Amino acid sequence: MTTMNPYLNFAGNAREALDFYKSIFGGEVSGLQTYADGGMPHEPGKENWVMHSEFKADGVFFMAADDPSGATKTSNNNISLSLQFTDITEIDRTFDALAQGGQVTMPLDTAPWGARFGMLKDKFGIQWLLNCYVQ
Repeated sequence: MTTMNPYLNFAGNAREALDFYKSIFGGEVSGLQTYADGGMPHEPGKENWVMHSEFKADGVFFMAADDPSGATKTSNNNISLSLQFTDITEIDRTFDALAQGGQVTMPLDTAPWGARFGMLKDKFGIQWLLNCYVQ
């Protein structure tokens, strides 16, 4: 194994989520295929749902798709995406942007390990941990 890539599942709003993350992190979406493009079985009306995509920005990479069942991924959500920063201004900007329409579970503050740290669940139900060691 050389890398581990998170694969995020959405309930029909993967494109909206990808646009949201692009507005925060910059970067690009590549390899986007719909269920119709990929020739995969799907329910009527879901042909334009995202079957697969890749998101790449500086230091951020994940794959994303719409779950063909349309299920939300809020129960048993035991995965968080962790971001490590080297700049206090950047952690503050990113935290505030990800928190828009979401739920802050731990506001940014100084953690016992000497870092600025915070946790949130974004408006798509994705959990984030943000950490920046203070010099």
